[in-house]
Amino acid sequence: MAVKHLKTEEFNALMEQAPLAMVDFWASWCGPCKMLSPLVEEIGAQYEGKALIGKVNVDEEPELARQFGVMSIPTVVFLKNGREFDRKVGVMPPQAFTDVLDKNL
Repeated sequence: MAVKHLKTEEFNALMEQAPLAMVDFWASWCGPCKMLSPLVEEIGAQYEGKALIGKVNVDEEPELARQFGVMSIPTVVFLKNGREFDRKVGVMPPQAFTDVLDKNL
């Protein structure tokens, strides 16, 4: 599985293990999230073994959404060694996400 569905209890440990991560904060009722989901899956397959690509359901993991100050979804947060260094809010073309990953690999 290229995209990891992240839970609060495992989040910090996984982020510390992954030198580079992209995390999509989403919800099942969110139309733009549904539009972005196939793109996240595609990026997950493309970057498997290079970066951790994860998804956090904000309805199931509200604490993580609060921790990252997610106010609107979809929000994609980029982390390096467990620390946020960039974020994108809303649906964007694939290159908006892959450029950030490529520059930080």
